[in-house]
This record gives sequence, structure tokens and C-alpha cells, in this order.
Amino acid sequence: MTDENETLMIESSTLSDWISAGDVCLYDVREEHEFAIARIPGSILLPISIFDPQHVTLTTKKKLVFHCRSGVRCGQAAKIMRSFGYEGPIYRLTGGILAWAESGGKIEPGNN
Repeated sequence: MTDENETLMIESSTLSDWISAGDVCLYDVREEHEFAIARIPGSILLPISIFDPQHVTLTTKKKLVFHCRSGVRCGQAAKIMRSFGYEGPIYRLTGGILAWAESGGKIEPGNN
């Protein structure tokens, strides 16, 4: 069990399991031009350059996951969420979409 205020790194395999179970709110904090090239299916674009925690829609039973290209910007998003008072667990995808693709995770064009 995780502490409510923890921010944890997760592997691509964990994210894949959570997506399959419908157990995740997945936010892509890359920029729009990056998202247009490729995205993880089901991810929601919320670029770090205009990141606003009020646009993060959460379902209490789902896990909040941020991802970016390589795992750095999602850390910025987590810090912003905490600074706005978010107290639930936050998960970050280790290695971002690059690691996701390398591990065989499905990628689709972002304009779908």
C-alpha cells in the first residue's frame, strides 16, 4: 500500500497492467507537437508549459499517472500537483514514452 503523499516511479509493465484493468488516469505532459507524433493510447494531453492541476480529472478509484518523453517533465507535473495541495499518490512512468515504446508498449498517432 502506498502513502497518500507518495510520488512513485513505475515501470512500463505496471502501466500496461493498469491500462488493461482500466485502473489509470494517464496524463501526457509533453508538448502538443510531441503528442501529435506519437502517444500512449488513452493518454490525455496536458503540456507542462501550460500545466494546470485544475485540468486533472481524477476518479477516486483510478491511479494518477504522469508521463513525458524520458521521465523528467512528469516529475515537474507531480511537484506542481503537490504545490496545489494534491495529497493522493502520484505515479511517474520510468523512462517516459521512450521506455514504453522500447518495452513493446502500444503507440499511436496523437491526432486520433
